[in-house]
Amino acid sequence: MSAEATKTHKPYIADDQRIEEFTWSAVLVGALLGIVFGASSLYLVLKVGMTVSASIPVAVLSITLFRLASRLTGMRRATILENNIVQTTGSAGESIAFGVGVTMPALMILGYDMDVARVMVVASLGGLLGVLMMIPLRRIFVVQQHGQLPYPEGTACADVLIVGEQGGSSAKTVFTGFGIAVLYKLCMSGLKLWQEAPEKALTFFKGAQVAGEVSPELVGVGYIIGTRISCVMVAGGVLSWWVLIPAIKLFGDGLTAPLFPATKLIADMTPFEVWKNFVLYIGAGAVAAGGIISLLQALPVILGGLKSGLADIMAGASKASTAVVRRTEDDLPNWIVYAGGALIVLVVAAVPQLGLGFGVKGIIGGLLIVLFGFLFVTVSSRLTGEIGSSSNPISGMTVATLLLTCLIFVLLSKIDPTGGWVGKGARLTALSIAAVVCIAASNGGTTSQDLKTGFLVGATPKWQQWSLLVGSLTSALVIGATLLVLNDAGTVYAKRDYPGVKAPIETLTKTERVGAADAAGDTADYKSWHVGAGEVPGLPAGKYLVDAAGSVRYLVDPGINGVEKARADGTEVQKFTAPKAQLMSLIIDGILTQKLPWGLVLLGVAIALVMELSGVPSLPFAVGVYLPLSSSTPIFVGGLVRWACDKWTKKTEAEADMSPGVLFSSGYIAGGAIAGIGIALVSINDKIANKLDMSKRLVSSFPDLAALTQHEGIALLAFGVLTLLLLLVGAEKILKDEKT
Repeated sequence: MSAEATKTHKPYIADDQRIEEFTWSAVLVGALLGIVFGASSLYLVLKVGMTVSASIPVAVLSITLFRLASRLTGMRRATILENNIVQTTGSAGESIAFGVGVTMPALMILGYDMDVARVMVVASLGGLLGVLMMIPLRRIFVVQQHGQLPYPEGTACADVLIVGEQGGSSAKTVFTGFGIAVLYKLCMSGLKLWQEAPEKALTFFKGAQVAGEVSPELVGVGYIIGTRISCVMVAGGVLSWWVLIPAIKLFGDGLTAPLFPATKLIADMTPFEVWKNFVLYIGAGAVAAGGIISLLQALPVILGGLKSGLADIMAGASKASTAVVRRTEDDLPNWIVYAGGALIVLVVAAVPQLGLGFGVKGIIGGLLIVLFGFLFVTVSSRLTGEIGSSSNPISGMTVATLLLTCLIFVLLSKIDPTGGWVGKGARLTALSIAAVVCIAASNGGTTSQDLKTGFLVGATPKWQQWSLLVGSLTSALVIGATLLVLNDAGTVYAKRDYPGVKAPIETLTKTERVGAADAAGDTADYKSWHVGAGEVPGLPAGKYLVDAAGSVRYLVDPGINGVEKARADGTEVQKFTAPKAQLMSLIIDGILTQKLPWGLVLLGVAIALVMELSGVPSLPFAVGVYLPLSSSTPIFVGGLVRWACDKWTKKTEAEADMSPGVLFSSGYIAGGAIAGIGIALVSINDKIANKLDMSKRLVSSFPDLAALTQHEGIALLAFGVLTLLLLLVGAEKILKDEKT
């Protein structure tokens, strides 16, 4: 079957044709677009724990940019293979951003500072490992199983490239969505002309509330992932915010002592505090169970893919063929894979930022990374071919890696009790291993989609593989800085006083000053103190600044996974929930330090099992349980718009996935996310941020108008216009595709 499929396949560009492909302009444009979509994907995964494939919008933008350059300068038009190199290089950014956003924010939760060098090293190693491990698997998954594995996004991207080569263009749809989203986000988050996340407590239903983040990127995500998944997600949110939180308030209001893991009476908690102290753990348990269930459901495919992949590699290694390799079958040689794997083991052990050390622990960590990397890149590549990138359970693979790594560490601690295999020091090691494997699995799935696109259009595999390596490195270099900017912009230094608590000042070495936005003239140097969950009675987990006497003066509340939504002067800051990162920290703490509210976690596991038994996909439901309702609501709205548009246009599922609505939504996502990053960068400088903030000027000059702009109705009206535009584009009433 597979051999016959391979023989009958005729790529768009024949094997014997030689046209421009791996050119400096294609690689440069692809790398730049990869940085843009990588940054926007990172923003998205920190918000809601998911991303959407970047290949199609990158391909559309590539076709248009090169066509425009040809008209303006008279240079030749880019070939279809050059456009394929652009989308291949550019797509790496999105996959690496997902892996980074899922794992690296857990550093702060575990009590470490997040620095650019550490994130860059992890992202680079994971990106390279994903590409390297996919090189020997291309032939088995992409070529020999052509006709068996559909590779939905890869096939759709090939169709877009072929249509673009023949004269179709939909880039104006992406650009229009991008421009509208940037303008909307600037007015909302920069000028603050309306609320970003209006919410309303239900007075007749204690503890319950309705909320919605009226952002373009989230409604765009809802449109792309479709009606079914968006409805399941919001159902999880309804369970949390209309069932679990009110139930906890109902039964806990009469308690006279804090209930573990909280340090505050339930009667004194807001709904958000109840979510942060209790429902977060329930949601994390549900997400972990959902990820593992997704992995178990794919087990037959996983085992089959591993068996065939290993057999193909061994067969290739045993052959000493002297036949001429066809252009469309010319992969990078396997020795690069072996040398790259060995080099990664050495780098993992040698780089101090990963916390492994150049010794037994470092070598074991490096070997675990390569072993789990090959395992889950194989799994990811096969699953991507079968169900697509969007449904690929990367978080489940990461959870499995963490569980196995932590259990191996526990076992090693029995053999070598003084080796530092468990406890606080081992947490960075476990997270580093899981982070590299997560990024590798994510990038491996994307690599297989890109290679499928290349297979269909007639690309040269080795040039795609080189471009993926370039795209992985360039995106990795920028994503670390982006992550730091987003965190720093939302970090709040909140004054705290815990009279009975004294920090071990003699063991603290790092000094830090209060951030400029919160300093209010305080220029003193403080010692930074990281406190884990349950380490100090009466003191919540977090990072604190303490004075020379050891007294707590400030809580350093991070922009990612923080709870302080405003500074002392009332200025609101943007917070990122990073749901998957919280899950990773819970698993590590639960196994290595044995300090975890297992009762709450097991409730979440039970919820995931109930959903699966009811025929509801547990992972998206669990993500909804975990996220704030304000994040799930706009995704649900986007899903409803997708349902209406699909009913109106009567397109097939494959046609709908390449429709104007999907491209317009991609513009919404990229524009909203990039504008959000830009505003976060600007907001670090208080003077510029205050000049942008129109709401403060209106309060002093036109108080009545200021009150009106901050009314929930204005935010809903603006969001309604945004949604209506998406509906009109999706229904093909405006911005129809034209032949050029």
